[in-house]
Amino acid sequence: MADRIATYAEFWPFYLREHANPRTRAIHALGTAVGLVLLMTGLLFGPWWLMLVAVVAGYAFAWGSHMLVERNRPATFAYPAWSLYSDLRMAWLMATGRLGAELERAGVRR
Repeated sequence: MADRIATYAEFWPFYLREHANPRTRAIHALGTAVGLVLLMTGLLFGPWWLMLVAVVAGYAFAWGSHMLVERNRPATFAYPAWSLYSDLRMAWLMATGRLGAELERAGVRR
């Protein structure tokens, strides 16, 4: 990541390559699901601090998978907005069964 990525179109394949291990993607999806459930619960029913716990939980799963499974640096540190969007996008594509084609385009072997 010595060169700064200039566009999201360039970032997305990079992001997928940083999540090449299926276990990393599974842990990310679990963290995203836990985070979204906590966020929605906090928004709809309270208490408000559940929304903070949602953020911590989501990132804990994601960063933990990078440290323990993928053994790389999370893209969040350099590209926070694109990384968050990509995490949600990846989880959605996983849930709808369409991630495989994206991984292939990015050069990630399955």
